[in-house]
Amino acid sequence: MSLKSLAARIFAKNIARKTTKWAENPLRIQDKVFSSLIAKAVNTKFGIDHDFDQIKGHSDFVKKVPIRDYEALRNYVEKAVAGEPNVLWPGKPIYFAKTSGTTSGAKYIPITSESIKEQVLASRNAILNYIDETGNADFVDGKWIFLQGSPVLQEKNGIKLGRLSGISAHYVPNYLQKNRLPSWETNCIEDWETKVDKIVEETIEEDMTLIAGIPSWVQMYFERLRAVSQKDVGALFKNFKLFIYGGVNYEPYRAKFEELIGRRVDSIELFPASEGFFAYQNSQKEEGMLLLLNSGIFYEFVKADEFFEDQPKRLTIGEVELNTNYVMIISTNAGLWGYNLGDTIRFISLKPYKVVVTGRIKHFISAFGEHVIAKEVEVAMQKAVEACDASINEFTVAPQITPEKDELPYHEWFIEFERKPADMAKFMETLDTSLQEQNSYYFDLIDGKILQQLKVTTIKKEGFKEFMKSIGKLGGQNKVQRLANDRSVADKLALQREK
Repeated sequence: MSLKSLAARIFAKNIARKTTKWAENPLRIQDKVFSSLIAKAVNTKFGIDHDFDQIKGHSDFVKKVPIRDYEALRNYVEKAVAGEPNVLWPGKPIYFAKTSGTTSGAKYIPITSESIKEQVLASRNAILNYIDETGNADFVDGKWIFLQGSPVLQEKNGIKLGRLSGISAHYVPNYLQKNRLPSWETNCIEDWETKVDKIVEETIEEDMTLIAGIPSWVQMYFERLRAVSQKDVGALFKNFKLFIYGGVNYEPYRAKFEELIGRRVDSIELFPASEGFFAYQNSQKEEGMLLLLNSGIFYEFVKADEFFEDQPKRLTIGEVELNTNYVMIISTNAGLWGYNLGDTIRFISLKPYKVVVTGRIKHFISAFGEHVIAKEVEVAMQKAVEACDASINEFTVAPQITPEKDELPYHEWFIEFERKPADMAKFMETLDTSLQEQNSYYFDLIDGKILQQLKVTTIKKEGFKEFMKSIGKLGGQNKVQRLANDRSVADKLALQREK
């Protein structure tokens, strides 16, 4: 064992002990975070406008601060973007994470010195937790790669702005600088396909032990590696031990990854966003991610079924239940208040508080009242792939409300297969049955002959890649939308169908 890996184990044990301490006192910790956030922001423009000086507890906060999404908070953010200090948080943000808005152009998510510190610590602690749990630390001696956006930042009124992954690239600790790949120059390449080719060139002869990124884009990197080397990734990188991912569920990709790698490797799921780092997988033996209650974020939860009511009840961490779909509302040390992140989660443990991400509150299918969410279609896909010895590259789902020939409506699944099932009828039956088992509304619609069984439209090889390229979202942090309640994605993808 090297000195570096020994030091990592010792450090990991210390961090794990601290994590256990706050995880065992969740209510007290969240109360402390809440009080600290309100006290620090009391004299900001937002704090004055919302009477923060009169807020003594959560019930006061609910009365004073409504739930807002980005558009509703935009007037405050624009003041901060213009360079005005003390708007949402004391002083000025040190960065804006620029993301592509879906309704009215770019979104600028403020990042403060306090919030970026918590982002960095959470990333580090996820790895240290893995080391402490498994005892595996040898990978710290090898090369690491984080597939991410360009670290080149723009500037607006004296504040740097760029993609979150690009901002995070500036915070790689000194002790990892020698381990990190690709080179800074390669990381700055904007064109994703050019960048992947250059990353392959720089890493193919290295001892890669840790690889991180969104699964769909890591898959492209692995495919290019295998095409160039004519070897499985696991044979090429014999000491590759750990895959870290976030943004999407890994399970639909797992079979394809194991085929590309040639063996199974440990993985860590993260739940980061421009707005904060919320959770990470803390066990290789159990499902779910540990919700980070001690990281400058105060959480509220609204039952997804009640979210669009006039006054939905806002629950604190001590009021949530197992196996209920919640919309997550956050207030943070970056100055987001009662902010609807848009993600939906489900608690699978309350001791400690562990969650799984179930989708987006705006990304669902309920064209007929079925309330199908991303987690349900992902579980169905996983079962079908396993039952039919198939492998997929990507998929999305949309309703077909007006089919031809007087057919009943149905859900249309657009799937790019790496390996097609030998029996497509069985594959579709498995998908449909799994969805009915998970979702009673969908079962009732099928049983009542309101809907017919789902149908699969096969997308040609690299069809999803071409689709993402056509809408300017190839690579980086961009993800394929897993499902939608309309045909906006489906109709464009139909152009990529297999002939």
